[in-house]
Order: sequence, then C-alpha cells, then structure tokens
Amino acid sequence: MNIPVVVYILGRVLQVEAAFMALPFFVGLIYKEQEAFAFLIIGAVEFLVGWVFSRKKPESHSFYAKEGFVTVSLCWILMGIVGALPFVLTGDIANPLDAIFEMVSGFTTTGASILTDVESLHHCSLMWRSFGNWIGGMGVLVFVLSILPLAGAQNIYLMRAESTGPSVGKLVPKVRSTAANLYKIYCGMTLVEFLFLLAGGLDLFSAVTLSFANAGTGGFAILNSSCAGYSSYVQIVLTVFMVLFGVNFTVYYLLLTKRVKQAASCEEMHWYLGIFFVASALIVINTLGSFDSVLEGVKHVAFTVASIMTTTGFCTVDFDTWPEFSKVILVGLMFIGGCAGSTAGGLKVSRIVIYLKSVKKMFAQYLHPRSIKVVKFEGKQVEHDVIRSVNMFLITFIFIYVGSMLLVSLDNHNFETTFTAVAATINNIGPGMDVVGPTQNFSGFSPLSKVVLIFDMLVGRLEVFPILLLFAPSTYKK
Repeated sequence: MNIPVVVYILGRVLQVEAAFMALPFFVGLIYKEQEAFAFLIIGAVEFLVGWVFSRKKPESHSFYAKEGFVTVSLCWILMGIVGALPFVLTGDIANPLDAIFEMVSGFTTTGASILTDVESLHHCSLMWRSFGNWIGGMGVLVFVLSILPLAGAQNIYLMRAESTGPSVGKLVPKVRSTAANLYKIYCGMTLVEFLFLLAGGLDLFSAVTLSFANAGTGGFAILNSSCAGYSSYVQIVLTVFMVLFGVNFTVYYLLLTKRVKQAASCEEMHWYLGIFFVASALIVINTLGSFDSVLEGVKHVAFTVASIMTTTGFCTVDFDTWPEFSKVILVGLMFIGGCAGSTAGGLKVSRIVIYLKSVKKMFAQYLHPRSIKVVKFEGKQVEHDVIRSVNMFLITFIFIYVGSMLLVSLDNHNFETTFTAVAATINNIGPGMDVVGPTQNFSGFSPLSKVVLIFDMLVGRLEVFPILLLFAPSTYKK
C-alpha cells in the first residue's frame, strides 16, 4: 500500500470540498444569514488540513487498484463527516450522527433524510444539501481528476473505483480528458435543466437547488411536500431530466462527437427505456380511478417511476397508498436502477441484462449440452471474468442486504419498513414504504440503525467492494 499517495490525494480532495463550501457561504450572505460563517470556518480549516496532507508530493507514484479502492472509500467517508460539520455548527441539525446521515445521504445521492421540517433550515444549509447531491452525482474524484493531475497513468483506478456499473473504460486515451468530458456533459445538462425550470416560473434559488438535486439523482427537495407543490410544467421537466440523467453518459459523448448511430444502438439504453415505459403503463392501468383524469395519472406515475428507477427520490404523490401491485413494481425498480455510467443508483440495468442472458444461456446448455453458447451485450461477447464479477457483486450485495436487515430489525419496525429502508439506502433511492414512505423520514431509527444505513448508502454508491476492502487486513500489506 502506497500510503503517501493515498494521503496526498485525500489532501487534494479535502481542498476541493473546502472550495465547494464557498457556494453555501455566499448564498447565506445573500440571505443575510449569520449561520453562513459556519461554512467559511469549516471550509478554511478543511482547506488548511488538505494543504498539510498534499503539500509534499509522494516520491513513489506506484498506484494500483488496491490504492484506488482505499482512496475512494476514505475520500467519501471523510467528505461525509466534514461536510456534516456545518449543519452541527449552524444548529440546523444539532445531532452529529444525524448530520452525518444527512450529508452522506446527500453525497451518495440517496436523498434519505432525518429532517422532519426541511423548510426550517437556513438557505445556506438547503443549498449545501442540494449541492451535495450534485457533487456526488458524477463523483468528487472524477471532478478532481478533471482539473488536477493526481496519480499519473494510474488515474483509471480511481475512476473505476468511483464510477458505477460492471466496467468503466476511457472515452478518450487520457483519463483526465475522459473525466473532463464527463463533467462538461454533466454541467451542460444541469444548466439546460436550470434554464427550463426558470422558464417555468421558479425563483432562482428553487431552480438552482432543484437542478442540483435532480442532476445528481439525489432528490433533496427544499419543501416538505417534495415536488408536489410545483406546477405540472416543472414536474414534467423534472421527469424528463430524471430519465435523461439515468442514461449512460457515454451515449451523450457519442452524440456530441456525431456518432449518432452508435449512440442509438446502445442496448442498455433500450432496456432502460423499455423498463421505464412498461412499468409506467402497468402502474397507470393499476391506478385508474386514483386520479382526477388519466392524463394526471400518467403525469404522476411517470414522475414516480422515473424518480424510483433513477433513484432520485422526489415525489409528487404518496405512492405508499397505491395498490400492492404498483408498490411491488416500484420495489422492483428500486433494485434495477438506472444505466451504468449514469448518476443513478441500483444494481444497474446492464447487470440485470447480463443476469437474464446468463440464465438464458444456462437453459440452452441444459437443453443442448454439446452446444457452445456465449453471452453478448452491446454487440460484444461478455467475457467470463465479467460474468463472474457481476455474479460476485450480486452475492455480496445480498449478504450485505440481509445482514443490514437483521441489524435494522432490532428497532422492531414492521417488515415493509425494514425491508424498504435498507433497499432505499443501499440502492441510493431515498424514500421507501410505510414508516420511511415518501411523506415520512428516517428520524425514528436508532443510532445503530442509522450507522448501518449510512454504511449501506456508501456501499451502494461505491458498489460494494471499495468499502469492504477497507476492512480487509490484506489490503494494507505490501
């Protein structure tokens, strides 16, 4: 383990997070909130600590997958803890554990909240919550890679550890250029959504915070009613952009480089959109009569399906009151999630497709033992190592899920609450069902359960293995 390189990168990340705190500070100044100085104080101290960590460049630049996993995991944990300090200092979230829960939920784009009254927060804190969703959406390490040289040619290990999906490759030969291209697309789409929301009559603060939370598929709203109080136009804009941010960003890069045919042939995107439309149609049929008109039903159902599938977590209606058939579909969507390489969470559509094709292959081999079948995805053969990797991911995911449920069940909530609370956090969704439904929150859980759910949020965002490797003694051996 090359500790000096890890410490150096941690220092640079702390400096970047400190710089990010300038936004809520200036927002607080605009609204004449003295609490804004909490962000200035914490940011200044964090920047100084980051400078101490990174003032000396490491002599050895040896940096591989092991260092990448550890660095990314420590960065996200540190960011969550430090990012929570302003909440405690302002008094908006006085309990340190609750503040960490809220900030980790923000950075991991989970959107699960312990707040019972969001509207009571100061503007600077509201901005920091939503901005945290945006920072975490694409990944802070991807951002740092796009602006700073860190580990030379080994930067790909950082990107792979932080990015979502079965595999991560480079869009262009240089990793830094890949990261920069991803963030240009991300910023551009966020800006376009912001302009659409402004055109819908939203004030500047609401348009900015909603754009941040929606782009990162994090779902931190600034109203207690989430998105129920906004106009139909705003809700439709949010629906469209939730779906767009759930698509693999490689598709947008291909479109920008005029490779339209290649972008349109993306198999994962076809499955993703197909699942979205089929799920929406089934729920619309199942909820007929629950809304004043069919069009209103389509609007709310499409919004909810997009919100759950992209793991954004916004809501316009209380879907916990829908028929059981619709609720079961929504729970299924919680696990499917969005596309690999998007800002969405969940298992990812690409993994689901590979699982289905692997099952089909096994059936074919049972029927025709001598035949040779291969699994193809995106027009290419899926190597055995990739299939083994996605299978191990699922097995490990299930073990963590079951273990988390056992620990959270000690709070003695009903099964629906316990099951969906873990599902909502490990899949980075936000709302679950019953006690953690769209009109409820996570404040009623014990400190132990909150720690477990914080762990689940990190496991879900970093896709299991980077976090688990922190607890493996062999990780730290030379």
